[in-house]
Amino acid sequence: MAETGISAFGAYLPRLRLARAAIAQAHAWAFPNLGAMAKGARAYGRFDEDSSTRAVAAARAALRHLPPGRAVGELLLASTTLPFLDRQNAGIVAEALGLGGELHAVDAGGSQRAATGALIHGLRSEGPALVLGADRPLAKPGSTMEMLAGDGAAALLLGSEDLLARFVGSHSVACDLVDHYRGAQARYDYVLEERWVRDEGYLKIVPRAVAGLLGKTGVAPAQIDRFVLGGLQDGAARAVAKACGIAESAVQPGLIEKCGYSGCAYPLLMLCAALEAAAPGERILLLGFGQGCDALLFETTGRIAAARDFHGVGAALQQGRPDDNYLRYLAFNRLLDLDLGMREERDTRTAQSAHFRAREAITAFVGGRCTSCDTLQFPKTRYCVNPACNRAGTQVAEPLRDQVGEVKSFTEDWLALSRNPPLMYGNVRFADRAVLMMEFTGFAPGELAIGTPVRMEFRIKDFDSLRGFHRYFWKAAPVPGVA
Repeated sequence: MAETGISAFGAYLPRLRLARAAIAQAHAWAFPNLGAMAKGARAYGRFDEDSSTRAVAAARAALRHLPPGRAVGELLLASTTLPFLDRQNAGIVAEALGLGGELHAVDAGGSQRAATGALIHGLRSEGPALVLGADRPLAKPGSTMEMLAGDGAAALLLGSEDLLARFVGSHSVACDLVDHYRGAQARYDYVLEERWVRDEGYLKIVPRAVAGLLGKTGVAPAQIDRFVLGGLQDGAARAVAKACGIAESAVQPGLIEKCGYSGCAYPLLMLCAALEAAAPGERILLLGFGQGCDALLFETTGRIAAARDFHGVGAALQQGRPDDNYLRYLAFNRLLDLDLGMREERDTRTAQSAHFRAREAITAFVGGRCTSCDTLQFPKTRYCVNPACNRAGTQVAEPLRDQVGEVKSFTEDWLALSRNPPLMYGNVRFADRAVLMMEFTGFAPGELAIGTPVRMEFRIKDFDSLRGFHRYFWKAAPVPGVA
């Protein structure tokens, strides 16, 4: 079997970063002890994001480095907070990415180590595989978990060519230690006592997995350069490394203080951060913990220097926007039932037959380019919209999702229905002259202006609360470093 490993990666963190001090202050009247955890911030998504949209964002960052002519043969989406229990979420993501229908798509969940399990499976695949971890841990207001959690996603492109890090081996241990769980009908995660989980879980289960892996690979603990423990307890990593005989200097710094614990996506985010910092020839030990442990060993190649140019954790952290509006966080996560008035009293049922026929345009954001006059338009139709051309049957499919546009016109509508008023919409002009009316997302009131550059992001368009259906489309968002 050909050598496999990681050829590219990408990370996504929502831009909004809620200061933990704001959370602690909101609960100070009842839980003054939360003030001891008020350092740092947690990333949280807007109302039009979910785990699928975050997975798409991370995947797009990784797929920029897919060699021309290579097609992804397998897509594995790991999450414990997927929007659909019975509809393949990985299939939605694959269509949004324009990967075509000839691939194996899988949803993985049920554990905080779902992403590392998917990674092990993906490394055994033939041809390029895309492993995604995306989560939105939802915690009860006033809980410790609310202070620690954060939204995030990571993507790993796997294969046998142009490797940043080759896969050395893996070992897994299954153990039903209930450290963290959510029942089938529950809304919030339940987290057990920290010390007990550390002593009975991390310090006993993780060393077993590490010993099994090192025994298989013939690598000594002293030869581990980066020890990446993706768990809820960042502070336990040093103690676990010591128990495994690994140097304290090898412990990869945690990300919880900077962006929060992102559920099963967290180990992959930690791995991305390790790859960004690694030098050639380093051995990286990745651990996923939850009712057991997955241990994976990678060795970086001479191409690892290229990782500095990837959109990884460093870039995602830099794009953060400080926020201290705790009520907005509650509203965006539907933890606060806002009265949106009669405007919300409407049926948002999706016509599934029409949606299916138009899914290439809606989900993958594919328009048409006229082969006669080179006009780009959306949607793709039988006739060219250029009045000087207007020929029939001349259009070929062309996606708009990767194009950068600019604001041609805009409205900030305080009367229209929006979970984040004002509703911002207007015309976006693309570089190839196509003009399309779109919603804007990620802008604060007053930030939009004619000529503002925008990029396309996959978002929730509408939510049918009666039937529990997410309808997706693309929105125009700020270009990093511009707005």
